Amino acid sequence: MTFSKELREASRPIIDDIYNDGFIQDLLAGKLSNQAVRQYLRADASYLKEFTNIYAMLIPKMSSMEDVKFLVEQMLEGEVEAHEVLADFINEPYEEIVKEKVWPPSGDHYIKHMYFNAFARENAAFTIAAMAPCPYVYAVIGKRAMEDPKLNKESVTSKWFQFYSTEMDELVDVFDQLMDRLTKHCSETEKKEIKENFLQSTIHERHFFNMAYINEKWEYGGNNNE
Repeated sequence: MTFSKELREASRPIIDDIYNDGFIQDLLAGKLSNQAVRQYLRADASYLKEFTNIYAMLIPKMSSMEDVKFLVEQMLEGEVEAHEVLADFINEPYEEIVKEKVWPPSGDHYIKHMYFNAFARENAAFTIAAMAPCPYVYAVIGKRAMEDPKLNKESVTSKWFQFYSTEMDELVDVFDQLMDRLTKHCSETEKKEIKENFLQSTIHERHFFNMAYINEKWEYGGNNNE
């Protein structure tokens, strides 16, 4: 078994939890609340901006021009199509929704997890392990949803699942190849740390969806909360 496959297999129970949590189940049914959609879109717009910045930080760590080219291409692409599906679902303009920025605790912790590895680890495998669960989780959820009889195909939200059922495949494949290549000479201790990075990010993915579902905010106490 390749190391990348080992990581993906280890993350399956967490992805099962994500799939069965309220956010995805309500999205499947086409009944996710407007508040959850807005919170998700605002937080994800912030997250994806930082994700792009981390791609840029990886470039100096790549020895292959082909890998550099791939990262640059990823920096230029986005997931606006999927975001606009959810904006259409609540009948609000996407650009208006994301004008309001949010930075909830779960998104903050996730982004800082990726930045720490980008800054602290010379081997790009540590950073890729922190980034790779994002496309992988979405790909698994999208494919699973398209086979799920509970998917409300009459709802526009079904297009969100349809998008992710195919659009993440190339990125997942390239991340897998990079992971296997960059860990080829790693010690077992390093591989264990890289695996923990991957699983921690998978848990961060779960918290990110739930963050939107519960309208998570920073709780400072006293009179500091609005």
